[in-house]
Amino acid sequence: MKARVLSGVQPTGNLHIGNYLGALKNWVKIQYDYDSIFCIVDLHAITVYQKPEELRAKIRELAGIFIAAGIDPKHSSIVVQSSVPPHAELSWMLTCVTPIGWLYRMTQFKAKSEAQDTIGDGLLQYPVLMAADILLYQANIVPVGDDQSQHLELARDIAQRFNSLYGETFVMPATKLPTVGARVMGLDDPEKKMSKSATGSGHAIGLLDPPNVIRKKFMKATTDSNPAVDLATMGPGVANLLNIFQALSDWTDEQMRAHFSGMRYGDLKKQVGEMVASSLEPIQQRYQEITADPAYLDGILREGVERVMPIANSTVELVKSRMGLYTRS
Repeated sequence: MKARVLSGVQPTGNLHIGNYLGALKNWVKIQYDYDSIFCIVDLHAITVYQKPEELRAKIRELAGIFIAAGIDPKHSSIVVQSSVPPHAELSWMLTCVTPIGWLYRMTQFKAKSEAQDTIGDGLLQYPVLMAADILLYQANIVPVGDDQSQHLELARDIAQRFNSLYGETFVMPATKLPTVGARVMGLDDPEKKMSKSATGSGHAIGLLDPPNVIRKKFMKATTDSNPAVDLATMGPGVANLLNIFQALSDWTDEQMRAHFSGMRYGDLKKQVGEMVASSLEPIQQRYQEITADPAYLDGILREGVERVMPIANSTVELVKSRMGLYTRS
């Protein structure tokens, strides 16, 4: 039996090349090695206010991008989190065994709560819901970025605490993650990771950005004070552009060095822009085909739920039995 891999993305903001190179491309690569579940985590999205019509549209957009990027719905389960009620049910049961001090120590809660006037309890409980996502499917592998590693450790702590209180119930998700893809920084500020929630028009390259927009954004990208590419002294902006090109081209370090050393920044930006535009073109074409048929997308999401629901129900029934709650069996 294959080990189970689980990961997810919130349907907020615009998915960008950082999401593709850092997560989606890797998911596509590893999906056949595992029993793969990829979630659109819309329950996480509502920890802060979302316009209902926009959230609804983003859920479908994200599902279309998953498939267009290469997630194979015949093999991998693509699941909208809120379509599987056991996510929320297990989250409540895990909340009841999670010390509140653990949650107040989470760095993302501290950062996000400082940025808001009103803090919903969902923001504090967010990591418990993430733990429920993982433990619900008894996931062995959870490929997440560095910014989510603390949440994964909390999921392990919660699983360990539950197992200690009620007996062996949950698989411990692995801390050794599959190799993650390139870390892409913002075009306007290469000191900060590219973010899908950033508002600046020159910050990120959206996966659905038209080719002319992609090229214009790259021509405005931050570089450094050197007149041309110097691999020994280049700043973070130039390094980011080269990183993006190499991640999409799969060129070796030797190829990169031979081609780009001494290249003027205008030419560098043009070549990186062309590489990104041409790499995203087949994804965008496939996305248009997928979203042109709403029934097809609905069918994929329905099949995903049908595939994972037996696993989710089995876990919830086991947890309820362990805790002494009423079960149907």
